[in-house]
Amino acid sequence: MATFKSPRLKIVEKRNWSNRHPDAGYTKHVRLIDSDIVHTWVESEQDIVMDFMDVELLKLVLEECGLMDKPFNIIFDLNNVSDISYRYKKSITDLLFNWEPYLGCICFFQVSSSMKLILASFTSVAPEKFCIVQAETYKDALQKIQAYKTEGICRDNPDTSNAFDNSDVRQQFISAIAKISWLNMLDVPISIPPSDSIYFHFFRSLESLRRDLWEKETEREKETAQLRQECENRITQMTIKMNAQTEVNKKASQQLKMEIDELKTRVATQDMELTRISTAIAEKTAKLRRLLDQIAALDIDPSLKNSMTNSCLSLIETETIGKRLDVEMTESDSVFLSKLQKKHPNLNQREMRIALLVKLNYDTKDIANSLSISTRGMESIRYRMHKKLGLGKHQSIKTYLSDVAIGM
Repeated sequence: MATFKSPRLKIVEKRNWSNRHPDAGYTKHVRLIDSDIVHTWVESEQDIVMDFMDVELLKLVLEECGLMDKPFNIIFDLNNVSDISYRYKKSITDLLFNWEPYLGCICFFQVSSSMKLILASFTSVAPEKFCIVQAETYKDALQKIQAYKTEGICRDNPDTSNAFDNSDVRQQFISAIAKISWLNMLDVPISIPPSDSIYFHFFRSLESLRRDLWEKETEREKETAQLRQECENRITQMTIKMNAQTEVNKKASQQLKMEIDELKTRVATQDMELTRISTAIAEKTAKLRRLLDQIAALDIDPSLKNSMTNSCLSLIETETIGKRLDVEMTESDSVFLSKLQKKHPNLNQREMRIALLVKLNYDTKDIANSLSISTRGMESIRYRMHKKLGLGKHQSIKTYLSDVAIGM
């Protein structure tokens, strides 16, 4: 980089005033000249395309130099810069129209031929408050900035390009392209010269391109709006379904909780009843054993004594079996009884108890003894239960009750 060194201009450089762009293959550098001139350039071994504007780096330099709320100027060395990306153009446009600090003059120097038209487009869309000039060398750039600071006049070199014979028409054409490309002003018609002008067809083609792009953009916006509306509708429908399902789950949870509380209450009640029955059985058994002791002490006919003793022992055995059957009922048995009652509300309390004992694998004799009925009477009850449960001739009550217990 060729530089013009002047003893009257103070230069400030810092290590953190640079930014590496590895994908684009260059490093951006910034330094401060004469307290208010920001000098920026790129370091690269080949021609590069600038990928995005280092706005944060510029803000860093301005903040550290106290220029965020003071006027400043920029000189930009474009050596080795052959093009800029669309993202860079958008960043420059944002800088021009939304930049809060006061930016005075921007001077580009060492501009390649491929960048001249881009800078012309940039100049055509820039607000009038900015002074944008070009220079050949670093020295010329500093001189133009100093002239602007001293005189407040924006003086640029005359345009010698002969792309069009009429410089005003050329500027209008570049401005129209810049509005389409840089500012995306597709809804603003392009002024077309009279039909007898030699530039009429150029501008007419450009206007046709603008209309086509505007129609495509409008169509794309409509499609985007439609897709957005469809997505919002789907989200709304899914939200409604989710809320409805949440409400259903909430009610089901509340119902389940009520059933659990009801079962716990029934279990507690049955525990109390079992305790009462066990106590009563224990008292009966104790009385029967005392009765056996009294019978043993009697001086009566041996056959009668044996008959009375056997009767007491039989009663004690019956009470013991009944106690065992009552005590063995658990909370899962209560759940089973609840399921069975909901499925077959026509079963009475005794049949419900028999169903539980059958499910627990007690035989007919033990169940009959616990209910103080004969074995034949017990078989008659099982026959009636077979019909109430709606079972076929060859279906087993035991198998059916086991299926009910596991949730069938």
